[in-house]
Amino acid sequence: MIKKIGVLGLGKVGSLVATLLSSKYEVEGMDQAKSDEEFSFEVKIGDVSKDETIREFLKDKQAIVSCLPYFLNIKIAQTAANMGVHYFDLTEDVPTLNAIQEMAKDSKAVMAPQCGLAPGFIGILGAGLYNQFSEIRSVKLRVGALPLHPMGQLGYSFTWSADGVINEYLNDAEVIHNGDRKMVSSLDDVESININGRQYEAFSTSGGLGTMCATLDGKVDTLNYKTMRYPGHRDGMKLFLYDLGMKNDRKIAKEILMNALPLVDDDIVLVYAAVEGKIDGQLRRKEFSESYRNIEIEGKDWRAISWTTACSISAVVDLVSEGKLKNQGFIKQEEIPLELFLESHFGSMYEKHKDKNN
Repeated sequence: MIKKIGVLGLGKVGSLVATLLSSKYEVEGMDQAKSDEEFSFEVKIGDVSKDETIREFLKDKQAIVSCLPYFLNIKIAQTAANMGVHYFDLTEDVPTLNAIQEMAKDSKAVMAPQCGLAPGFIGILGAGLYNQFSEIRSVKLRVGALPLHPMGQLGYSFTWSADGVINEYLNDAEVIHNGDRKMVSSLDDVESININGRQYEAFSTSGGLGTMCATLDGKVDTLNYKTMRYPGHRDGMKLFLYDLGMKNDRKIAKEILMNALPLVDDDIVLVYAAVEGKIDGQLRRKEFSESYRNIEIEGKDWRAISWTTACSISAVVDLVSEGKLKNQGFIKQEEIPLELFLESHFGSMYEKHKDKNN
């Protein structure tokens, strides 16, 4: 049973993760800067890049949730593993995933990276669909986190980590194509997709499948993940990152994009999954399509990307604490039963707050 939890990084998502978990657990947050906001949990100020700071922070806790940029997570995961503290994060970064998976072999606690929206909930959802099939032909997963009212060619706002967005646009994406695992270039394989009567584009980005390619290797002909955006976004980003050479300096690319694309209050999260295969010998296709918007939690308005991400990782922490998932080693998102997730205290938010305009 987990009693005390530490949450690292109290930004747009981290502060909500800590708020949600503090309704059931004793939570202490840590960030490098003091916030003007008042929180319902204890907060410490500290340099999260220093190992001694993290060790001191973890010494009285059973679990740590990292809501920090991906490049800080490997050291924190290593410290948690060494101290026998359960570890959870939101990373979409593949090298980080691989490093944590290796650490988990010797860890006495749970190592559960990629517990957000994508990777995270989309993997739990995809597995919930493909587990209904006796034979799987294709699994296609799509997620978009977008401003509700797009402006300009990019039609975008950084409602979550700009570092993460640039990372997933530039790193190669793993897929299964014609039965073979392979790497493909992100921002490629563009398709048009219609959801609720509105057109979007979808294209390959890295990290969204988490460990699913390894899980379904040899069992499926087609498996891929794509990010959804408003039409024209991909071409604009391709021009910016490749034709203008901004891929060579991610720090400056981030500064330019953050300055150009202001944060919006109203956003929408789109989740789509489609699985084809055989059920009882008959060729079938099962789909999930849902959208989510802002909701109010404890008197405060939260963006769709914040609460969908926060409730996903909070649900996984809660399921581990309640003994409904294993309490040692690496947890793949697709190993988490969809029904168990949606019935959980925090995962049920996905059911309660479906977009009524859908």
